[in-house]
Amino acid sequence: MTDKKIGIVMGSDSDLSTMQETLNVLDEFGVKYDVDVISCHRTPQRAHKYAMSAEKKGYKVIIGGAGGSAHLAGVIASMAPMPVIGIPMLTPDLGGLEEGLQGDNRWCG
Repeated sequence: MTDKKIGIVMGSDSDLSTMQETLNVLDEFGVKYDVDVISCHRTPQRAHKYAMSAEKKGYKVIIGGAGGSAHLAGVIASMAPMPVIGIPMLTPDLGGLEEGLQGDNRWCG
């Protein structure tokens, strides 16, 4: 078991610019975390494995962000027993609103 307490997951490397502020805040408070890039569309088995192993890794919370359809946080939340926080990504179509709308239905754990 790892001593990491928060799982950070994003849909692609291009999401790092938005997620970086999250990492900065966690670093400021000395919170340990792991960062993974997982696409629930291109690698659904990997997303499943990530969610199903999150508790064993010691995660208390998962923070997920992905642009476009914003499915990543919802897919992870559907399988992980801890809360998943979705980070809205600025998109040309809805400007990140889609993540907020999906997030309204995602509190489990």
